[in-house]
Parts: sequence; structure tokens; C-alpha cells
Amino acid sequence: MLLEVRDLHVEFRTRDGVAKAVNGVSYGVDAGETLAVLGESGSGKSVTAQAVMGILDQPPGRITGGEILFQGRDLLTLKEGERRKVRGAEMAMIFQDALSALNPVLSVGEQLGEMFVVHRGMSRKDARAKAVELMDRVRIPAAVERVGQYPHQFSGGMRQRIMIAMALALEPALIIADEPTTALDVTVQAQVMDLLAELRREYRMGLILITHDLGVVADVADRIAVMYAGRIVESAPVHDIYKAPAHPYTRGLLDSIPRLDQKGRELYAIKGLPPNLMNIPQGCAFHPRCPKARDICRTDVPEVHAVDEDRGSACHFWKECLNG
Repeated sequence: MLLEVRDLHVEFRTRDGVAKAVNGVSYGVDAGETLAVLGESGSGKSVTAQAVMGILDQPPGRITGGEILFQGRDLLTLKEGERRKVRGAEMAMIFQDALSALNPVLSVGEQLGEMFVVHRGMSRKDARAKAVELMDRVRIPAAVERVGQYPHQFSGGMRQRIMIAMALALEPALIIADEPTTALDVTVQAQVMDLLAELRREYRMGLILITHDLGVVADVADRIAVMYAGRIVESAPVHDIYKAPAHPYTRGLLDSIPRLDQKGRELYAIKGLPPNLMNIPQGCAFHPRCPKARDICRTDVPEVHAVDEDRGSACHFWKECLNG
């Protein structure tokens, strides 16, 4: 397996208390596979990704347990110098807000070329030529003319393509895309997702796609891991999730997707709010919002039940969920 996260725990210590952001997350992704990590804001998706990349702010963040195995190496045991060599060259990240992630006072060519100067020792001239190649690869028109332009001179969709080009620069084995289609219109979203899927196939890289939108991942993901309150509550092949979810939270996310056959009806929304991570409810963290909650849900944390050999659900009543 390319990447395997085992029982990862991350907390943030603040003046108001300890926020338990990640509570025993385990998932894996193989070369050439796309894993979609889903959940509402605050579920721990991005914090897990930051821990994997080694860019978690410490303090206030702190990894308190678990392993992150990348190509057989536990990244949490590496020294910072060794970890820095892994970032960019072997794994890379696409951030959700390209405008704030890109440096506004450097041209896109300089920012793309820097990867080759730092990691490959290329000259500035050769690095600029590589930047043009990358911009062509992600289908930015007139790359030769635009390589000297600045981020604000590109549209949101083009800036996101530049971020993808930057992540691809050194042909890493793994890319983590954190909400890569946020703030883009539907047409551009589809173009970005198609581009990521094409590049994944071409380079046979692993892709972790972080999102809150089940509609975005339907055609590109192989597997889905659903997170709630810092924990994986369901994991399954993508088609199984859409056909019959095995957790009430997953069902709620699916029912929240707008559908053409429901024109004129009120959109469904999961009742209540995600829990305060400084005061996660006892038992199943989802029980205050769950329509199927019973007494055991309020007292006992559900284990991950094996629905079948490649599917799991952290729900006491997963069998009932499968039947709707």
C-alpha cells in the first residue's frame, strides 16, 4: 500500500481547552487509486491531511498517537530534514484557496520553477522552461506568454490549474487535494476533476480527495471514507456508498444532494450542528442528530463493524441503515 494511516490522533491545546480534532483515523490508498475523504467542515479531514504532509502547526496542534506509513516508512519517526525531502518530491498537496496559497509578488513561472531549482538543482532558465511544460500539461492556454504573469492575472479555475501543476512538478507518488473545486462554478469544477482523474491515470499516482460534496466525487473516486467528529464512520467502494449507505450520517449527506427529480421540494438538511470538539458527546458522536439513535447510542462508542470484506461502518444499527 502506498499510504496507510493507522489510528491517528491529533489534538489542539488552546486557552479554552483541548480540541480533539482527529480521534483514531485509519485509512489507506494504493498507487493509481483515488480515496475521497468526506464530511462537514470541522470533521477532521484537512487536519488529517496536514498531519500526513507534516505541515500541522505545532503548537497548538499535537499528534498524540498513531502511525503514518508512506511506502513502508513511518513519517512520524523521520527528522524534519528527511520529512522536507518527502514533501514535494514524493507527496504533494493542492490547497483549496489557490489565490492565498500562491505568492502574489512572484510570477507563476518563478513559483513553478522553484520546485526544480530547490529539489533538482536546475538553472533558472531550465526551470522556467519546465514551468512552461507544466502549464501546457494542465492546459493553460498560451503558456509561453503567460509564464511571467502573476496569480491575480489568472481566473480562479486557471489558478487552481497552476496549483495542480505545482503539485505535479516532481511527479510525486501521492497527491492530496484539499477541496480543490471550492469557489469554482460547476463547469470549471468538472474540468478540474476530469484533469485530476486523467493525471492520476497517466502518472499512476495515489490521490486523496478531500471534500464535503458527494456529488463531486461520484465519477472520480474508487473508495470513500466518511468522517465525523474526527473519526471515520464509514468506508466503502464508491458505488456501494451511493447504492446503500451503512451509516445514518452518510445517508444524510446523500439526501442533502440536490436532485433534478425533486424540483420544487425543500432541500433536505441534517438537523443540528457538528459537535464541539472540546466536548464531543458520549457514545456515538452523531447521536444528537441521528434519526435512528437509541439508548445504546448515547452511552457506547460503536466499533467499526465489517459490513463485508472491504467495507466498514461505525454504527450500532448498520444493518438497518443498509435497508434504508
